[in-house]
Amino acid sequence: MARQYKIHTTQPAHASGIDYAKELNPEQYAAVSSPEGRALVIAGAGSGKTRTLTFRVAWLLDHNISSRNILLLTFTNKAAREMIQRVRELVKQDTADLWAGTFHSIGSRILRKHAEEIGFTRSFTILDRDDQKSIINSIVGTMDVKKHGRRFPKADVLIGIISLVENTGKSLEEMAEDGHPHLEDWFEEISTIYTTYKQKKIDSNSMDFDDLLVRTVALLKERPDLLALYQKKFRHILVDEYQDTNSVQTELVELLEGESNSLMVVGDDAQSIYSWRGANMANILKFPQSGKPCRIYAIETNYRSVPEILDLSNEAIRANTERFDKNLRAFRPSESLKPALVNVDDANSQAAFVTQRIMEVMDEDNIAADEIAVLYRAHFQSMEVQMALTSRGIPFQITSGLRFFEQAHIKDISAFLRFVCNRRDEVAFTRMVQLLTGIGPGAADKLWLNLCNSGWHTKEQPPEKFSSILQKFKVPKKAEEDWRQLGYILDELYNGVAFAKPADMIYSVVEGFYGDYLKSSFDNSEQRRSDVDKLRDFANGFDDILSFLEQLSLLSNTDGDQDGRKDDNTPKITLSSIHQAKGLEWKVVFLIGLVEGQFPIGRVMECPDHTMLEEERRLFYVGITRARDQLYMTYPMVNPKSYTGEYLLRPSRFLGDFPQEMVETWNASSSWEEDDEAPF
Repeated sequence: MARQYKIHTTQPAHASGIDYAKELNPEQYAAVSSPEGRALVIAGAGSGKTRTLTFRVAWLLDHNISSRNILLLTFTNKAAREMIQRVRELVKQDTADLWAGTFHSIGSRILRKHAEEIGFTRSFTILDRDDQKSIINSIVGTMDVKKHGRRFPKADVLIGIISLVENTGKSLEEMAEDGHPHLEDWFEEISTIYTTYKQKKIDSNSMDFDDLLVRTVALLKERPDLLALYQKKFRHILVDEYQDTNSVQTELVELLEGESNSLMVVGDDAQSIYSWRGANMANILKFPQSGKPCRIYAIETNYRSVPEILDLSNEAIRANTERFDKNLRAFRPSESLKPALVNVDDANSQAAFVTQRIMEVMDEDNIAADEIAVLYRAHFQSMEVQMALTSRGIPFQITSGLRFFEQAHIKDISAFLRFVCNRRDEVAFTRMVQLLTGIGPGAADKLWLNLCNSGWHTKEQPPEKFSSILQKFKVPKKAEEDWRQLGYILDELYNGVAFAKPADMIYSVVEGFYGDYLKSSFDNSEQRRSDVDKLRDFANGFDDILSFLEQLSLLSNTDGDQDGRKDDNTPKITLSSIHQAKGLEWKVVFLIGLVEGQFPIGRVMECPDHTMLEEERRLFYVGITRARDQLYMTYPMVNPKSYTGEYLLRPSRFLGDFPQEMVETWNASSSWEEDDEAPF
């Protein structure tokens, strides 16, 4: 047996001169100075998680741990770069040997070194989304796809299903049944595509992002010698945002940990909000139950929010049963302003309140626009706010997606309406027909040329029957069924005498074609369908289609300063989904749309499994904890424009999870009397 001989470094402990006990609060210091072994750090919102991880790396370097023996796993390259930069500022050492990056980048680094051993070369290609779609489309193109009365799912949907299979360990059949029940009829074809896709990646010496994790884990499990090599290298492993890990990421961490390496994971179970993309909160909840000794550190001092907001967040999350018990304490002094619970008439009144209050806090409290955010559960909830801010000339930026009326699915719907009103609209025509099966840009241009040659599109009045006109055109065989259906849809939009109402037009397009198109084309089809439903609600305010289209055009073509496309130096209000806002903070936060069916969303309310409801409550908690100084929670009482008629909305159940004396009720609804109470 070889003799073990340790070479001592000449660098003394605490060479950086950092007084850790002075620089850190007692909770942070306990975690940073943790002895070797397994450690779980529960870092509450605003408690200095990044600071704790950064000082932990500095502590290890200061205690004679070589940077080459440290592995720091994060979820974004930006986070890794930020932490390493801070470490370099703290400890004047060369940290070039420290491995820091995302799970995927670390997996790629390992695979580059050992690609030949799994049937690839070191020059393997990493496929991006467009590359994946190209491969999937080529596979589908060679198959005899049965119709089942519906269109076959597009590449984006198939890629989403395959990715979840790879990241969750569920079978393809389980994934299709759980998340995409409308695809059950296609299971055999999807299985074939999945198998062929995997083989094509091997044949082309290519990997997708999921492979960077899955193949790394497989390599280390199949090659104990390589696993031992990396276990010896990574003596200290640190993992950020552990509550967001999936089963493959957790398996990779546990493999590298082995039996003797030190592993510190940092996270907050109360901010686990990504199960829809494979994250499993059980990874952090069960971490102390592995059978190995584990120290648990709770960092509960919050430096972000005033006590009034922080106390509310503590109560809001307490209703969840699956969680670590912790109680965040505010470092900041108390303020006189309680979080506001604001009832309003409807979504338009909500937008009016938000806009008016934004102007007041900017003027009276001298708060800059970029210190204010409007947060929501789903992007469609921001439509009225976008319109109100635009009408007031208040600059804003959207981090949850495009401006509402600029989204592809909204423009798709409007293309049908634009063309039926203006048969000379080439842009609307080509966009509309390219949604049909078997019609690409070339075929669309040819159809437009044929349309121009026919001359009927120049007539002042629409034809009595669009269907009778369209059937005279020759289209690709694959497109024949959709082409006939298009004619019938256009007939409903114009009945030969008058145009249908705008809301009815949208209904005809969705039910006749676009609803199925959404399901087969997008892996977030439910979200996009909600946007379309919101557009239809908006259309209910118009009787005339030309007025409606004019309004859409104006809202889609506002000055670029409104969304940051021209003047990036102008401070702007942030509009964001709560998912996109995680990790960010603002002085003033408006949390809007807090009604049943929207937050929590409808499908969660119908699910007997409480885990989905608890994730919705964690999302609510994340929204609250983005606010530093002021928090406004709003809920509309009525949906007056719904195509199903006016109906009352119920406040979100989450608003009943805390004592009402913790908030100040604001009555911003003109239909309520001053002494009326909130409807709980």
